[in-house]
Amino acid sequence: MSEFPAREPKGAAPTGQYLSPRPHPRGDEGATREGGASRAPGGERENTATETTARSAEKFRVTRSRRNVTWTGLGALVVVVVLALFPFLVGAGVWTIMGQAFLVLTMASMWNLLAGYAGLVSVGQQAFVGLGAYFVLILAINGLSPFTALPIAVIGSGVAALPLWWLVSRLRSGYFAIATWVLAATVMRIIEKFSSIGGGTGMPLPGVSGYDPTLLTAYTYWAGLAVTVVALAAIYLLLRGRLGLVLTAVRDDEVAARSSGARVGLARMLVFVVAGAGCGAAGAVLAISQLQVQPSAVFSVQWTAVMAFATIIGGLGTIEGPIIGTAVYMVLQQTLASYNAWYLIILGLVAIFVALFARRGLWGLVDEHLHVRLFPVGYWLRTGQREGQRGAVLSGLRSEGASDRATREDSA
Repeated sequence: MSEFPAREPKGAAPTGQYLSPRPHPRGDEGATREGGASRAPGGERENTATETTARSAEKFRVTRSRRNVTWTGLGALVVVVVLALFPFLVGAGVWTIMGQAFLVLTMASMWNLLAGYAGLVSVGQQAFVGLGAYFVLILAINGLSPFTALPIAVIGSGVAALPLWWLVSRLRSGYFAIATWVLAATVMRIIEKFSSIGGGTGMPLPGVSGYDPTLLTAYTYWAGLAVTVVALAAIYLLLRGRLGLVLTAVRDDEVAARSSGARVGLARMLVFVVAGAGCGAAGAVLAISQLQVQPSAVFSVQWTAVMAFATIIGGLGTIEGPIIGTAVYMVLQQTLASYNAWYLIILGLVAIFVALFARRGLWGLVDEHLHVRLFPVGYWLRTGQREGQRGAVLSGLRSEGASDRATREDSA
């Protein structure tokens, strides 16, 4: 005898369960696969939609990190305070090396913001390094202190990035990289035409002769530290907001991001301007540390090579990557600088080794094994469980299929 749907009393709310009008030709498995009812052990049928609804009603928790980042923030604050006290604790030689490290870290972080998050591989970021240095020089010539001119140089570099972005905004991949290189060379050639700022040979930076050399070195060190801290904080806050989500979507699939309603052009322009301002800040500190500004020095493509090296070694698409990469670069530079050509050869071999065997960089290896993020900008989705238990973590990109271990949605 055939089974028919059970009638509900008139006006009664539907129960959400129903009986199949007739047995499925492929049995219970087929009925379940097509959204029908499945047979319970007692012989009665139950709706799989009810089970799915109950399962979806399970509480989930979205977090930025699997661990409490409060202690990480406190640790970062302690590190900044200790670094600020370095001029009172160590010799002037260490200040100089640390000042160089701050410049490399700032520039590498800006290049990582472009290439690692916005998908814009630039070979012309030295243009903004040079612009920042010349903004300080021009303001110092007009009687302003170089340290007071530093924030103005940052703003000027960001404003100068707007017309340059208009010239390259429609280019992608290799075309974008070559175009930025050409723009950097063009900007240098234009500046060399002005003899009032030194022409092709450059000129010493005025306004610093009255400082005691030791005090000037300390001020330059603190300026570099302040620029680095502000740059890292700005990048962190940008990536934690909606802009970070848009950039991640654009980097992975620009077409899909546009079809989802993301304002891709505006996001990339903002990143380009921020990166230009950050590199301009590094160039301003570079001019103060060298006490002179020469076009061939501040507009050298070597700066972009250093940015790319530190970022790729440390880990592209992570805030921690440039920090690790800068540390490795400075150690290699101080150790191998006296070996001339071998220094460059070893740098190249290290870059090749990391590219082949650690595709995510050195920090990627740490993150893969320890699941640690000092600057968490991605999202975790996990089931609500008691603290101390390791909840199941669901990822929108991939799943390891194990309910008792966490799966991280990689934002890199």
